[in-house]
Amino acid sequence: MTRLMNSLSGPGHRRPSLTYREVGATRTPEVLPAGYHHLRHSAVVGHGRAAFETAGAAVTTWRMHRASRARVRSDAERAEPGVRLEVALGAGPLRIGVPCEVIWTAYEENRTGFAYGTLSGHPECGEESFVVELEPDGSVRFTVTAFSRPAAWYTRLGGPVVPPLQHAYARLLGRTLGRLVKA
Repeated sequence: MTRLMNSLSGPGHRRPSLTYREVGATRTPEVLPAGYHHLRHSAVVGHGRAAFETAGAAVTTWRMHRASRARVRSDAERAEPGVRLEVALGAGPLRIGVPCEVIWTAYEENRTGFAYGTLSGHPECGEESFVVELEPDGSVRFTVTAFSRPAAWYTRLGGPVVPPLQHAYARLLGRTLGRLVKA
């Protein structure tokens, strides 16, 4: 299979690069970089080890995104640092594909997830993480953490509408993951 980013950038074009300096900042969600809109959303999506394993797999294999009606094209079947992907939302001519690169992953006993950063061509500039944790009481918590700012004319024009849309998408992902865990 041809590398995803070659198909996104076309022959003879430069490989897209990350569009922000604070790479990896979502690893410490308590201290996100200044100058960006911050998003934090957390939801309990299940209970117990089996629910944690199911949720972690759904997050790191793009299943959660796909089940929320996003189209995902990626270099790999699972999140690993350096994997390039395109997540597309919307329908028909209103479908927007956004190029990203996986920045970090967590495959730990009680914590699984990843973060991706925006590449040139993305309408936003920043990073977003998707993490599932098995808490001491057995609750399985899904958390989305992001920092972003507009990088395209239409997201600048959208101004105050964009952050609520991003938060709505984070909530949708949480509901979707909860359904996948219960299935």
